[in-house]
Amino acid sequence: MPPCERQHVRDPKRADAAALLAELGLTPKLTIYLAGAPGAGKTHRLLTDALGEAKAGRRVAIGWIDTKGRPQLEQLAAGLPRIPPRSFPVAATVIDDFDLAAALASDYETILLDELAHSNPSGALHAKRWQDALALREAGKSVLGAFNVMHLDTVAPVAERIVGYPIRELVPVTFLRKADRVIALDVAPSVLESRLRTGRIVRDEDVERAAAGVFQPKNLTMMRELLLRVVDDLTIPVIAPSKVSTALAIVDGAVDPEQFVRRAAAFADALDLALEVSAADGVDRERLTDVTLRADGGVVPLPKGFDRGNLSAVRASLVIVPRGPLADRILALPLDRDLLVADPAGTATSASSELARHPYGFALGDRMRIGYGKLTIYLGSVAGSGKTYAMLDRAHQLVDEGVDVVVALVETHGRSETAALLNGLEQIPRLANGEMDLNTLLLRHPRVALIDELAHTNLSAGARAKRYDDVIAVLRSGIDVLTTLNVQHFEGVGDAVERLTGTRVRETLPDSVLEFADEVIFIDVAPDVLRQRLREGKIYPRERIDAALSHFFRTENLAALRELAVREMLRARSEQRRERPFARVVLGVAPRERDVELVKRAARLARRLDVDLRVVTISLRDDPETRTAIDALARATTEAHGSFVAEVAPDAAVRVAEMLGAGDVLAVESPRNRRGWFGKRSFAVRALAAGARELLVLAPRGHPEPSLS
Repeated sequence: MPPCERQHVRDPKRADAAALLAELGLTPKLTIYLAGAPGAGKTHRLLTDALGEAKAGRRVAIGWIDTKGRPQLEQLAAGLPRIPPRSFPVAATVIDDFDLAAALASDYETILLDELAHSNPSGALHAKRWQDALALREAGKSVLGAFNVMHLDTVAPVAERIVGYPIRELVPVTFLRKADRVIALDVAPSVLESRLRTGRIVRDEDVERAAAGVFQPKNLTMMRELLLRVVDDLTIPVIAPSKVSTALAIVDGAVDPEQFVRRAAAFADALDLALEVSAADGVDRERLTDVTLRADGGVVPLPKGFDRGNLSAVRASLVIVPRGPLADRILALPLDRDLLVADPAGTATSASSELARHPYGFALGDRMRIGYGKLTIYLGSVAGSGKTYAMLDRAHQLVDEGVDVVVALVETHGRSETAALLNGLEQIPRLANGEMDLNTLLLRHPRVALIDELAHTNLSAGARAKRYDDVIAVLRSGIDVLTTLNVQHFEGVGDAVERLTGTRVRETLPDSVLEFADEVIFIDVAPDVLRQRLREGKIYPRERIDAALSHFFRTENLAALRELAVREMLRARSEQRRERPFARVVLGVAPRERDVELVKRAARLARRLDVDLRVVTISLRDDPETRTAIDALARATTEAHGSFVAEVAPDAAVRVAEMLGAGDVLAVESPRNRRGWFGKRSFAVRALAAGARELLVLAPRGHPEPSLS
């Protein structure tokens, strides 16, 4: 979806009121469950969510659903009333199909409508079932609907090349944009293959044909990526420019678009930002469009007033401009978002794949050995998304298939639905301090172990400070592990989470966890559903609900975290070699203790980019107060595994610029206040004038809210 269509500014009061009415279920909603392939569980999700609405007191009915004779689906469907189908004459026979008129005339508030790509028979009011869904919402009824991503008109041409046959039933992408919720049903290819082989998707006589078609592992993997890209494109960003998950790169006539856009894309990718590119005068628009599309970005018009250095019309949290007069104009004022001033002649370099740089390189090396267990992570955007529930549900499926499964540690957090799923599963008692009994698990040696909350810090650290360290020990013993994790626990997205939510997460793990995992399953859930679960006491205790609703669980935060989770999934699954936009981050700080936080921020950025960090501070004099601050900065740099330089010089900007090497980017913080008429120019402006080729100006951060997770 083009950003200009998604990021329009609305009246906040009117928008908040409408959002609250929708969230409380007082307006009709169209919810679409989108899957990557048949057998992903669309019908099961439709029925279980419909039963949940019915339990909450809404009048719910099945408009059209095909259980395909599966006993479990039949049992779920039996708990809901059905709208009788309408008979349509077709050729010499009669077929039954959805009766839109009967649904409109009924007093049901929510209608289930599966297979939205379906073409209606002649004589129906609309040609397509998705049009029926829109008509129902227009009439004041909510709709729960579903279809596979291959039927989307923008995806079908690619999907046809993947599956090898034409896709005739199409749904326009404009229909998805009109939906109130689009939920991704992410299922691992291995699980879909298992369902296929056990007769849960097609008839026994069709299994081999399906296995040779869309259900080939490589085909399932590609369809899964298409699904995530569609959902990422549809995620609604928040209004504040600093919180929009987009980077805007400006190309002018003096820049080689190929190199500039590639480097901008590498930096945006590292920060989980979608790339947009605008062209100044004198740029070959056709070539720029081609280069941008190859970088997986989009071309947008130049924002109003940008040529004067005015960023007020820019809807991006990071702006990338070439070194020159435009950068100087932008830097004349304090910044409310990050700015990268790039060298027009700079080039990107391939990221290293050396295990030595990897936080868990020793474990990655072990993966080549025979007998290592497989790691599956259920990834959510936030607490309460249903990760543990999905993990336990998968455990029951494995038990039904005869697999030896043990619950090593699962946190139910008092949720009755989750606790109920523990019934029928073997559990290993916890240690006296509540932690997992690793030794007993290793002696029991099941085929699969469930170990919840991967980012958890163990009470008695010892040699294994994190639960992730326990998991590595379990995997090394040859036991498969199913575990759960929220996206905010990745070290590399910590700054993005703080920027988006104002919260600093304490328990973190290296981003490489996703590289280390054999399978990652994204558990998608809409922000309004999460907030409703929170109100019902299904996420936090009653005394924490109001604070969570007004802080971390604000709708815009949940939407942003969901977008972040999808981006991390796509990033982890990319097979392209990543490029580094810089060789090293050189952070220039003043000799003051408050800049310790800036050192930590730059260190997280350097780790995300997989480059070295150097911290430089230049003072005018050597005195006790200055030395105390320099000692604090040096300790923070050492803890961040960076190098530290402190010198005394008359001009800090000139001295720092002299220290920069080829491929270095100088990182500084933007001034917090506007310069007076006769005030000194900012350090960033003076560093550029002194010869710094590339400059990353970081917008100041406020005090983060305490973490809720």
